[in-house]
Amino acid sequence: MKKFLLIISLLFPVLTYAQKDKTPATYDLVIGTYTKGTSKGIYVYRFYTETGKLAYLSQVDNVSNPSYLCVSKDNKFIYAVNEDGKNGGVSAFTFDPHVGTMKFLNRQSSAGADPCYISVDEDRKNVFVANYSSGSLAVLPISKDGSLQAPSQVIQDQGKGPDASRQEGPHVHTAYLSPDEKYLLYTDLGTDKLNIMRYRSSKPQPLTLENTVSVKPGNGPRHITFSPDHKYLYLLQEMGSAINVYAYSGGKVKELQTVSMKDPKAKGTNGAAAIHMTPDGHFLYATDRLDASSILVYSVNPANGQLTFMERHTTYGQNPRDFTIDPTGKYLIVANQDGNNIVVFRINPGTGTLTTTGSGIQLGNPVCLKFTAAE
Repeated sequence: MKKFLLIISLLFPVLTYAQKDKTPATYDLVIGTYTKGTSKGIYVYRFYTETGKLAYLSQVDNVSNPSYLCVSKDNKFIYAVNEDGKNGGVSAFTFDPHVGTMKFLNRQSSAGADPCYISVDEDRKNVFVANYSSGSLAVLPISKDGSLQAPSQVIQDQGKGPDASRQEGPHVHTAYLSPDEKYLLYTDLGTDKLNIMRYRSSKPQPLTLENTVSVKPGNGPRHITFSPDHKYLYLLQEMGSAINVYAYSGGKVKELQTVSMKDPKAKGTNGAAAIHMTPDGHFLYATDRLDASSILVYSVNPANGQLTFMERHTTYGQNPRDFTIDPTGKYLIVANQDGNNIVVFRINPGTGTLTTTGSGIQLGNPVCLKFTAAE
C-alpha cells in the first residue's frame, strides 16, 4: 500500500504539469476605435487559442477616437492616441491583465494634429507619436506611475510629394522601434520618406537623425514590420499599394525587392493599410482597404527575405484598417473599419493561406488590434 501511495505521489505532479501544458492559452485583445459612430472608446476581449473565440471583458467609454494604441511590455499600461484634429492627444491607462480592465490615468497633448500611431519602449521611458495631419513626430516621457508627461521633443517634417491632393505637406504615419530599440523608424506619407532616428533613452531629447530612405515618388509609405530574425524590413506603401523589402543592419537598409499589391482585375481605388508577419517568419500579410477590402498572403524566403504571392482573400467587411496575428501564430484577426466587424481567420501552417473560423464580433469602427497576455 505504501509503495502504491508513493508511486501515486510521484506521478501526481507529472500529471498536473501535463494537464497545465494542455490548458488552452488565453490572451486579451485590446481594440481601438473611432468614436464618431456607435463605438464609445476602447474595448477588451479575451481570446482563446484553442477555439479562436472572443469573449467580451470590459470597455473604457468617453475616450475620443483612440484610433491607435500600444501595450507596455509588462502588460500593466496601455497608451492610446486621441485623433481629434488640431486638438490631438495621447491618453494613458493602467491595465489589469488578470481581469482585463483599464483605468484612465491622464491625457497630454500630442503636440500635433490627428495623431495616428503610438509605440512605447520596453523600459517604459517614452512613448512615440506620429501626428499625421501636422507631419510631426512627438516624444512623451513616462512617469514612474505610468502617466504621461508633456512632450520632450517634437520633430517637424518639411516638404511635399507629387500628389497634390494627398501630399501637399508632410504626413507622418508611423513611429516604430527597431527590435534592439537603438533606432526609431518613422514614415512620412507626404514626402515619400522613411526616416531612421538614433534612439538614446537617457537623453532629454532622445532622437537624432541617422538615415533617410526615399521611396518611389507618390507611393506614400505607411507602416513597417521586421522579420523575427531582424535581418529584413518590410515597408508598406499606402498610395502605391506595394511592399518594399530591405536588408536591415544597424539602422541602414538595402532594397531587395518591390512587390505590387494591386489586383489587375479589380476596379476602383487601392490603399494598403496594415502589414504583419507570423511569429515564425514564414508568412507575411498586408491589407488592401477601400474598394478592394482584401488581405494578401505572401510566403517568405528564409534565405533572402523576399516574398512570393500566395493568395488574396476577402476580409468579409469594408475597409480592413488593421489586423493582428495571435502570439501562437495560429490565427489572424482583421478589423473592418467601415464594416463595423472583426473577423477571425485560421492560418494554414504549411501555406499561410486563410480560412474563416466563423468567430468574430460586431463593433463600431474598429481600427486597431493589440494582443496582451492574460494572467
